[in-house]
Amino acid sequence: MKTRSAPPRGFTLVEVLVALVIVAFGMGAVLAALSSAADSVMRLREQSFAEWVGFNQLATARLQATLPATGTTAGDVEFATAHWQWQQTVTPMDIPGLRRIIIRVRRAAAAPQSAPGASSAGNDTWLATVMGFRGDTLQTPLDVLANWDGGGPGAAPGDGGGPGAAPTPPQPPAPGK
Repeated sequence: MKTRSAPPRGFTLVEVLVALVIVAFGMGAVLAALSSAADSVMRLREQSFAEWVGFNQLATARLQATLPATGTTAGDVEFATAHWQWQQTVTPMDIPGLRRIIIRVRRAAAAPQSAPGASSAGNDTWLATVMGFRGDTLQTPLDVLANWDGGGPGAAPGDGGGPGAAPTPPQPPAPGK
């Protein structure tokens, strides 16, 4: 007697279609994650360039011979093959001779096209904000040190003469000795 062997079993059309749907959803999720990561990298790249533009403008303001004038100024610059717009706000501090400098930067193309005289105070398209300070230096005449720690000129010997204290100048010998 011959025994009948079972016919080879394969995947049905329904099973193949279900598998393809699952793979399609998985690939869609992977592509969405990759796209999101690429967008994040581009956004971080632009923010980094905007910060560099702001730091360059801050360095320019700090290197000027005089304190920057208080108020708001703006300008455009080309950096990393792109056009950037910066806005610098200088405000006085409570300490005389010290100014706070706030610089906001965005792509020049992102600037709103508004009517002349219109305010863009509510516009939040700035990519980076950089803040720094600039002050006048206080300088004493040569050979005179400020009495910051009690060890400067006029301090009694042993009166706080730490490592930052001014050395006592040598005294000329008294006449007749």
